Parts: sequence; structure tokens; C-alpha cells
Amino acid sequence: MAADKFHLAWFLQGSSIQAWNQAWTGNISEEWMSAEMFLDLVRSIDRAAFDYILIEDSIYIGQNWENRRDMFLKNGMSVPRQEPSVIASLMLAATKSLGVVPTLSTFAYHPYLTARTVGTLDQISGGRAGWNMVTGSSDYGAMNFGMDRLPDHDLRYDMAAEYIDIVTQLWDSWKPGAIVADRKSGVLIDPEKVHTIDYKGEFYGSRGPLNSGPCPQGRPVIAQAGGSAKGRATAAKYADTIVAHPKGIEAMKEYRREVHDHMRSVGRDPSSCKILYMIYPVLGRTDEEAKARKADRMAGAAQNVDRLLAQFGWSTNIDFSGHDWDAPVSELSTNGHQSSLSGFLRRAGKKTLREAIIDFTDAGACFDLVGSPETVASQMEEVMQEVGGDGYLIALPDVSRKSVAEVTDGLVPVLQQRGLVRTTYEHKQFRDNLLAF
Repeated sequence: MAADKFHLAWFLQGSSIQAWNQAWTGNISEEWMSAEMFLDLVRSIDRAAFDYILIEDSIYIGQNWENRRDMFLKNGMSVPRQEPSVIASLMLAATKSLGVVPTLSTFAYHPYLTARTVGTLDQISGGRAGWNMVTGSSDYGAMNFGMDRLPDHDLRYDMAAEYIDIVTQLWDSWKPGAIVADRKSGVLIDPEKVHTIDYKGEFYGSRGPLNSGPCPQGRPVIAQAGGSAKGRATAAKYADTIVAHPKGIEAMKEYRREVHDHMRSVGRDPSSCKILYMIYPVLGRTDEEAKARKADRMAGAAQNVDRLLAQFGWSTNIDFSGHDWDAPVSELSTNGHQSSLSGFLRRAGKKTLREAIIDFTDAGACFDLVGSPETVASQMEEVMQEVGGDGYLIALPDVSRKSVAEVTDGLVPVLQQRGLVRTTYEHKQFRDNLLAF
């Protein structure tokens, strides 16, 4: 039995310099400020009828290697990064149907500011904006906003629930039909349809109403990467689309089952939230060419173990510089990305730290995808049929015009010809396209 049609989205790992020291990346290290490459990216995936692009973000420079910033600065690892809602506005202006989802963290943006910013993006795009809700993962980010450290992991999600309540209530503070625009009576806005929210919580508060006016979608789309147990429960309660990256087919199945159970427990229809699994496809004209590319990539990884460990430490808040790379992986804990760390530890087993980080990098996000467009399309179809999810989120580590074209002009047409993804947008607004199938 053929798989049902599934959704495609793009996970952009920060609006910063991408793969600057690799082949086929042009002059990105000199031209990155203009964001022109990212506008070319969104034009391409808009033509390919992707649901959305999610702009991942961080608000700090890594210092998780020898307690110094040198590794991150010299190699351009997640730095420099521009403010994502600004880039989102450029992306929305450059596209016609694509949803655009900037990341705005709960510790750095007040909920009123998030509601106003994302609501404005929704207005200027005619209903194509979303918000990727994150709670933060690094104490260095917290320090940039005057805090000593981030709150504990689970507490951050308790705070996030209150935060999301405020944001959604602010979006709802304008009722449908609030803008009358009656020239005869001289009334622009019906005062009865705009109200305060008077929210006073344990962590946040806001009087409201939102002064920027109503959103075309009512509520812009909310995305969330629910990885930990607390994160999954939060995503199941609030998210319209979920960024999922469990490692392996069985883990993908279990993730979907757990999130759907959470959704039912809070009275939500599981079909109202789309779970997209993260993938890093390695493509070539033939399977042999793709396998050679993968081998080259892994050879490069083996020569740069320090960078791999530093990047992993950047997300998990762990400095691996003092660890013995050739000893078995020890017990580790974090107040950062718990799901990333737990996935790493499960996969590591009895491997050395060196072997484990190379293997983790080789894992291809949720599962390995290597081959020609025809081979990769078949693998995507088979996995989606087995897992029963809603689609894929493509996250290339080497974003360039060439690598984007390999996806949009190589892989996507094969998926379209097989009836696995849309060929054109069904609706004008983001949420409607998410719910189209």
C-alpha cells in the first residue's frame, strides 16, 4: 500500500554564515549580511510547495570548549546570527505561499513582544507566519539578558505554558469583525470586540489588548521541538506542528504514539498537529555518488572530532574538551537539550566518546538517507508508511544554492511524480495548508 501524501518543511540552522569553508558555497562569508542566499532558498522551496521554513536560533556565542569562544569564532560555528524575525520579514516578502517560522525564546522575548512581532508578520504576509517556541538551552544566552543561569529544564516548560497562554490570549484579544472600517458612521474599530486579558501569572503578566490588531489566521501557527518528556507534553498541548528528531524507526513510532496520547488526554484531535521528522538527505546522481559523498563527509568528521564535540556541547551545555575521547562515554547530565543528550547516550552504548560522536553525526537525524533522488524518495515513502507520521523537515548541514537545488529540483519532483507531496498549494494561509492533508 502506498504512503499517504506527506508534508515537507525546511529547518534552517540559523540565519548566519552557512558552510563557508566548503565547496559550492560561493562568497557566503562576504555576502551573508544581505541574507540573499536565504531569500534564494525560500524562493526555491516556495516553488517546490513546502509548507514552511523554520529559522532556528540562538542568542549567544558558544563557550563550551576549554571555556573559551575561540573554537566557535574561528570556525563560524553558529555565529554570527541575525535576529530571526527580521529575516522572516524578508523571507515573507520574497515568497507567495510559504509559511515562515522564526524562533523566539521565552527567556529573551516578553510574551507581549512575541505576540506583537509574530502577529505583525502574519498581517504583512496575509496569514503565513508562525512562531517556534523554545525555552532556551544555554546559560550563556541567559547571561546576555542579565540572568545568572537559565531556570531548571522542567521549570522552563512550566513557565512556557504560562507564556503561551498569554501569547494566544493576546492574539484572541481582537474578535472577528473588530475592524469595521465604516466610512458612513466614521467607526474604524468596534470597541466591544477588543478586550484586555488582565493576565497575572506566577512568571509572566500582561494587561492587553494587543495594539497591533487582529491576525489573518486568528492565531499564527505555533511550532515546537518537543524532545524531552516535558517538552513532548507541552508540544502536544499547544503546537500546530512539531519538530521531531528521535533516532531510528522504532523511536519515531514511539514518539508519535506518545505525542498523540498526550494530545488525546488534553482533548485535542491528533490530526490537528503535524509531526515532521528531521532528515539530512545525502543526494547524488547515482547511489554510488551519494555514498561517496557520505564517505567524504564522515572522513571529514573523523578529522574534526573536536569541532563535533564542541558543537554538541554548544547545544547540551557540556564542555567536552577535558574528556578522554578514547574512553567509554561516561554518565552525563544537562540543563540544556536533554533529548539530544539522551539520544546520544542511548546510541553510544559502550563506544568511546570519539566513536560515539562520529556515529551520532553519521546517524542522519532520524534515520539515514543516502542515494539518488529515486532511492531517497523510496526510502522516505517506506519510512513514512511504517511510522505513520505527517512529513519531513529537511535540515542540511551544508546549505548552498547547489545543495538546495538538489532537493528542490532533484528530490522533490520525484516525490511529486509519485503523488507523495503536493505540487501546488491548496490554500493561501499557512495553517490551512498544514491541515490540507
